[in-house]
Amino acid sequence: MQYKTKTILEYISQLPEDRKPPISKLRNVINQNIDKGFSEEINYGMIGWVVPHSLYPDGYHCDPKLPLPFLNIASQKHFVAVYHMGIYASPKLLKWFIREYPKHCSTKLDMGKSCIRFKKLESIPCDLIGELASKMSAEEWIQLYESNVKDSRKRKI
Repeated sequence: MQYKTKTILEYISQLPEDRKPPISKLRNVINQNIDKGFSEEINYGMIGWVVPHSLYPDGYHCDPKLPLPFLNIASQKHFVAVYHMGIYASPKLLKWFIREYPKHCSTKLDMGKSCIRFKKLESIPCDLIGELASKMSAEEWIQLYESNVKDSRKRKI
């Protein structure tokens, strides 16, 4: 679900009461662990961390006016989601996450290409998400994005 908001605090204030604590906790743990090259902002109607245009002027290939997205958290209809583009682009990081997940959480891992879904709010492994957020710098994400995502789109054209 996308919320119509321009600020992170507005986003959180619009959440159902049971979603405010887990989203706030996720946001805090990510902010404590993520590389300082990323900027926190509302991105695609969610709380997001992006590579700002000041660091990567090309922006996102789908819409260069937007900064390069990296990580988002969102309250969806039936779950809380963490969207991590590094997991999608780095098989090594994906393998690490899949291996670590059972050490932090007893629920079955529910994920798509870059989306990790948590249906039970009390089972969100915030410490693991914090560690995941710390695994890649903004510079590393730019390099990975350019070599895997952006360049692969050019080859298909």
